[in-house]
Amino acid sequence: MVKIKLPDGSILEEKEGVSGLEIAQKISPNLAKAALAVKLDDKLQDLTTPITTDSTLTIITVKDKDGLNILRHSCAHIMAEAVQEIWPDTQVTIGPAIDNGFYYDFARKEPFTTDDFAKIEAKMHEIVKRDEKIERIVMPRNEAIKFFKDKGEHYKVEIIEDLPEDEVITLYRQGNYTDLCRGPHVPSTSKVGDAFKLMKVAGAYWRGDAKNAMLQRLYATAWGNKKDLDAYITMMEEAAKRDHRKLGKEMDLFHFEPEYAPGAVFWHDKGFRVYRKLIEYMRNRQEHNGYCEIETPRVMNRVLWETSGHWDKYGAHNYSGEMEDGSMFCVKPMNCPGGLLVYKQGIKSYRDLPLRMAEFGKVNRYEASGALMGLMRVREFTQDDAHIFCTPEQMEDECIDTMKLIFDIYKDFGFDNVKIYLSTRPDSIYRIGSDEIWDLCENSLAHALEKHGYAYEINPGEGAFYGPKLEFILKDAIGREWQCGTIQVDMNLPERFDISYIGEDGEKHRPVMLHRALFGSIERFLGILIEHHAGKLPLWLSPLPVVVAPIVSEFDGYAEEVAAELDKVGIRAETDLRNEKINYKVREHSLAKVPVIVVVGAKEKENRSVTVRRLGSEKQETMTLDAFVKQMQKESEMPHRFE
Repeated sequence: MVKIKLPDGSILEEKEGVSGLEIAQKISPNLAKAALAVKLDDKLQDLTTPITTDSTLTIITVKDKDGLNILRHSCAHIMAEAVQEIWPDTQVTIGPAIDNGFYYDFARKEPFTTDDFAKIEAKMHEIVKRDEKIERIVMPRNEAIKFFKDKGEHYKVEIIEDLPEDEVITLYRQGNYTDLCRGPHVPSTSKVGDAFKLMKVAGAYWRGDAKNAMLQRLYATAWGNKKDLDAYITMMEEAAKRDHRKLGKEMDLFHFEPEYAPGAVFWHDKGFRVYRKLIEYMRNRQEHNGYCEIETPRVMNRVLWETSGHWDKYGAHNYSGEMEDGSMFCVKPMNCPGGLLVYKQGIKSYRDLPLRMAEFGKVNRYEASGALMGLMRVREFTQDDAHIFCTPEQMEDECIDTMKLIFDIYKDFGFDNVKIYLSTRPDSIYRIGSDEIWDLCENSLAHALEKHGYAYEINPGEGAFYGPKLEFILKDAIGREWQCGTIQVDMNLPERFDISYIGEDGEKHRPVMLHRALFGSIERFLGILIEHHAGKLPLWLSPLPVVVAPIVSEFDGYAEEVAAELDKVGIRAETDLRNEKINYKVREHSLAKVPVIVVVGAKEKENRSVTVRRLGSEKQETMTLDAFVKQMQKESEMPHRFE
């Protein structure tokens, strides 16, 4: 007999080899019907996995995050099966679940088009209706290699050959389709349901390497029910209207040059105004919260990142080169080593701590070309970085103060719905430092959150290689989630760079290092802001708050006078003196998302007044020029401005 502990604390005694499905059936027929998989001692397993030892057990359904991911991954297999049934000569490669859906990469001579989507979806629905049982198969390594070679699946063979010799090779079979996969999966194809839809096709290099073959990637979305699917499709339609790349062009903010500088932003005058405003805002908040600001070189010796451990983990993504004297330099991919070198200048006392050093550091990382996406994923970006050096006793208070600052800042930009993830240690091969240090850091973060009443979710294995982190997830106006700010607790890099402070006892001690970003990156945060506000940025952040347009050229002089009065109080305003009809001007500036359009004519000049039209409103208001200037001055104030 085995003892099985359920989430409510109750314990069942069952015969050895009982499955999660059998337990779900004993608990409730409805639960058994909804069950997709199990979490057995914190490890996700198939619903039919035999339980052979005392264990904790959770039945996973589509209402769980893990359950939805399993459903999506199973749906990816159904899509692969459908593609191979329609086009048998197609090779399948990898197909993971991703946010909101999944993708699968295929090797096929003929290109997929969106016209193929209906055919693939119809075949997928057919496979779902067949209710094919999904079975896990453990196969010896050499047998698995032969199996896929015989099928002509050369990519699968390559994956197996690259796995460690002691790796357990598992395959999953549904009907006549068998795929290499770790699992787990839903028990049968019918469990996936019919709430899925193919979204787009794109190119993708095998294993993300431009030296490898170009594959075809089919993206799809999948949900637990049709209602959620329809809501997601509606959200995507709204997202297309808000796409920051489209709005950035209409607002004349920035552009990209994929041929000359892929993944790097060319800021136009208006876009750079917003960029500078974000930095001005953050600089002001940081100075008021006890930060000093530093700047470190863009290009430094590679040995710094070898010392930090970044090179071993991310060296392939660094821009680097060998100099004439044989030394290796790289464009910095992150700011941490520079901050550590600044800290090392001079002896630090416990009285100097906490030391909060901020840096708007420009960094470069070589992202795969297929991953680049406007401002959201670039190769060159500016982090609103900071490194806080503190004593172990100060660490919790510093984390809490930083969290309060993060939430306060997000409110200023219209984000009230923020989630926190505690990302814990990655696998041992992907991290540095002892388990004792990781235990201390993770427990300290969890304790700080719980002590101060912050709700959070665990994001297992997603910590940085040097320490756990808190991730702050924003929800935008149409319900999408964006990971922005982070706080990372690090007791490893201080050790590697041998930094210290003199304690009250006169002895050297090792400080704790907190890595902290609030926006995350200026570029990405601006992209999120543009889409959140659909281009209608708050007046204080707008690149051009006011345009003054005379009805006819006779009133050009008065239009310039209005603009001059706004300029006196620090509000940027431009005049549109073109020989165009006023309705044309209003439409054009509305498309460019100018928040306030002022129209002046004979009546306005005579009364020294203005007629004001707000972006997104058909109504207009007439007021005195003095009253308008005062109103604009008040609305244009930067939030939390400290002089």
